[in-house]
Amino acid sequence: MTQATLVASNLTKVIGKRTIVDHVSFSLDPGQVFGFLGPNGAGKTTTIRMLVGLIKPTAGTVTVCGYDVRRDFVKAMRSVGCIVENPDLYRFMTGRENLEHFARMLGVERSEIERVAELVALAHRLEQRVGTYSLGMRQRLGIAQAMLGRPKLLILDEPANGLDPAGIREIRELLRGLARDQHMSVFVSSHLLAEVELMCDRVAIIHKGRLLREGSVAEMISSRREMEFRVDDVARAMAIVHHRGLEGRTDGDRFWLPIDESETPAIVAALASDGVAVFHAQRRVETLEEMFLQATGGETVD
Repeated sequence: MTQATLVASNLTKVIGKRTIVDHVSFSLDPGQVFGFLGPNGAGKTTTIRMLVGLIKPTAGTVTVCGYDVRRDFVKAMRSVGCIVENPDLYRFMTGRENLEHFARMLGVERSEIERVAELVALAHRLEQRVGTYSLGMRQRLGIAQAMLGRPKLLILDEPANGLDPAGIREIRELLRGLARDQHMSVFVSSHLLAEVELMCDRVAIIHKGRLLREGSVAEMISSRREMEFRVDDVARAMAIVHHRGLEGRTDGDRFWLPIDESETPAIVAALASDGVAVFHAQRRVETLEEMFLQATGGETVD
């Protein structure tokens, strides 16, 4: 059985009388991209700081590649590359000089610089000052910096924050590639829910310090399926479906039924036989954003 790269078990943080994080548990396997979501004040940043040993948990444990972060901090952190908030880069230095500086701090070979630069598609810009880089390039250089020590776990806080659509796509493809090709585990805190849906294999939703939901993206967004119909007479259509024992919801010239796609032909036939014109019928799958807003009571993500 493959060992989990990251395991958080009953992670709890209490400050004064306030519980910031309350018995949060999740795990991340090699080759997975894991999204960590939560509204303002949910406890995301506090959790991340406990994962990397910046603050001590009140209770619970964190293990990285089998090493307890509190008992074996150095061994655990050897497997971690991390960017909390913005990458810490020197803009007056070139990309290469930045990576050389951090390579010396980590005690890794300078040959690693070429490797990580290729991985983030910055090899051709290393001789330019970081001050001339776009935000997306600085984010990629920060990720290169985090990968200098060949980590098995990459922890990123808002890696696509402030990027334009092209930059967001670059970061998404980069992280997916690292998970797929390098078999790296990638932990991402993000407020871009549509992007998380595209990028992540698994997600966890934290709210008021507690984990509300955790599982694969496919499971999350397929948990609620329904069919959408557009017709010329909604009131009449609803009377027909009610007669068949179905309850739905309406909006304008549309209504939705909690049925499988395979049941749709019979509904369309029943409507048509009773003179209701059906303009379209299509399957509707709940998005991650809709599921998130429902789970958190509509609170926004930070």
